[in-house]
Amino acid sequence: MLKLINFVLLAAGSLMILSPLWWMLSTSLKTMAEVMSFPPTFFPESWNWSNYIRTWEAAPFTQYTINTLVITTLVVIGNVLSNSFIAYGFAKIPFRGRNLLFAIVLATMMIPGFVTLIPQYVLFAKLGWVNTYYPLVVPAFFGSAFNIFLLRQFYMTIPNELIEAAKMEGASHFYIWRKIGLPLTKPAIATVAIFSFNGAWNDFLGPLLYLNDENLYTLQIGLQVFKGQLNTQWNYLMAGSLLVLLPVIIIFFFFQKYFIQGINLQSGGK
Repeated sequence: MLKLINFVLLAAGSLMILSPLWWMLSTSLKTMAEVMSFPPTFFPESWNWSNYIRTWEAAPFTQYTINTLVITTLVVIGNVLSNSFIAYGFAKIPFRGRNLLFAIVLATMMIPGFVTLIPQYVLFAKLGWVNTYYPLVVPAFFGSAFNIFLLRQFYMTIPNELIEAAKMEGASHFYIWRKIGLPLTKPAIATVAIFSFNGAWNDFLGPLLYLNDENLYTLQIGLQVFKGQLNTQWNYLMAGSLLVLLPVIIIFFFFQKYFIQGINLQSGGK
């Protein structure tokens, strides 16, 4: 009986979570007249798959996809390399003031992003980086507090004897990090990569602030073509949103095992 109750609760919760996704799919297949009809229909009267073709042709979404892939790839690479190396230093390289410095790094998580928004823009503007991808990519190569914390917890589970044995063989810390640290922290690395991909792929505010040239636009900015001052083409907007969401779903589906292991801070080094 308990299993049945759990199944019913999980099924109900799953339906609640998936219902917005179904509403997006349903809306993307409707005509605008049906979208605006009242009462709303849960299923489209006619399944207009051609909406997806019209959506893709409404703007240069192929170019937007390439731009987004370039930014996302560089951000993922930067986050994985910088955060893992910094986390290894905090976990396995003893130096004076290490704990204090790590506490300061964690304290930066308490600062809202909007507080640093204007100073960052002024800095990047003085560097001449506005209307380039540098403001969107370069910060990823300097680490982030949450990713550093997550990876440090994994590195802490690696036995110090293993590190000392490698040092006695003449290995440098960079070699130990590359040959021992990275392979043993694959779940955490995968988690950081997934978070980074999701954040960069869905970033709207950054491209909106720094990109002025339409040839540099990302997918999130490109979707605004369906939103006007007087009306919004909801069917095309939902179709475009689903196309943009699809890579995120695929990435999570194939890497969910590593993602779950990465969230479990006790699985590092096993």
